[in-house]
Amino acid sequence: MAWDWDKLKQQQRRPSGGGPAPPQMDEVLNRLKKIKLPGGGLLIIIAVIAILLGSSTFFTIGVDEVGVVQRFGRYVRTTQPGLNFKLPIGIEKVTKVKVRRVYKEEFGVRPGTARPVAYRTESEQSASLMLTGDLNVAVVPWIVQYRINDPYKFLFKVRNVRKLLRDMSEAAVRLVVGDRSINEVISKREAIAVESRKVLQEEMDYADSGIHIITIEMKKTNVPGPVQPSFNEVNQAIQEKEQMIYNAKKDYNQAIPAAKGKADRTIKMAEGYAISKVNRAEGDAARFTALYAEYAKAKDVTKRRLYLEMIRNVLPQLGPKYIVDANTKNFLPLLNLGKGSSIAK
Repeated sequence: MAWDWDKLKQQQRRPSGGGPAPPQMDEVLNRLKKIKLPGGGLLIIIAVIAILLGSSTFFTIGVDEVGVVQRFGRYVRTTQPGLNFKLPIGIEKVTKVKVRRVYKEEFGVRPGTARPVAYRTESEQSASLMLTGDLNVAVVPWIVQYRINDPYKFLFKVRNVRKLLRDMSEAAVRLVVGDRSINEVISKREAIAVESRKVLQEEMDYADSGIHIITIEMKKTNVPGPVQPSFNEVNQAIQEKEQMIYNAKKDYNQAIPAAKGKADRTIKMAEGYAISKVNRAEGDAARFTALYAEYAKAKDVTKRRLYLEMIRNVLPQLGPKYIVDANTKNFLPLLNLGKGSSIAK
């Protein structure tokens, strides 16, 4: 079978996709030479130059952006949204900057998700690993949202604004986290975000970056996987400690008031007993003083009255009594009157 060499060469010139082969430069030039325009090529050149000048003189700025105009590389002005005019290409250049768009930078977070797992690179993983104030290691992912508020500073003051933002953001968050314990880093994310934003904004303003930090959003903070079991045990021990302290305070609050009440009651009883004793002693002293005054006035009468009062109180307690005449000489008839009882004389 004879080979068709011309067909084979055409197939080799075609691309792998099987479509028609693109025309070669020589073929394009040959086709242009065959085209004959009235008035010569000068008219074509003028038309091309006019189109280029017109397209490079007028430009449009969107509603969410501004245009930064440079003349021979030097900044001259900033244009607002709408149709604007500039000098032709080669003289002035326009750079469009979106000043209303909210940009964001993520640290330790997979793009498009809020889970701080499965880091893409080792640098992202190291960015979220931080040392806390109590010498613990924490995984602290966060997101920085910012907007360009000064296009001139954004374009000309800093060579790589995005790298500066990432470095300063990491430094600010590490500074704030380093002053707090691991429990504060986990439970007080909002306070850390507010303070980190303040520190970051101060650093970006000092660097003339032209960036306004809208917010810093702290994601869920945790500890690295290898130390998670130990961290859980520490938390459990802390909870048990707090529970024991709570129970001790509960017992304290129950026992101490009761003891104080009992002590107050005992003190009041002692004070009452002391007052009663003092009052009784004072009453006895007053009665004795009054009695002595009466005794001093009439000693015989008072002495006899005291004797009679004593006899009245004592005799009822003596039992059977026998009263005999003092002149009686013989007691024999009376010996059997009261056997087992005493004889009063």
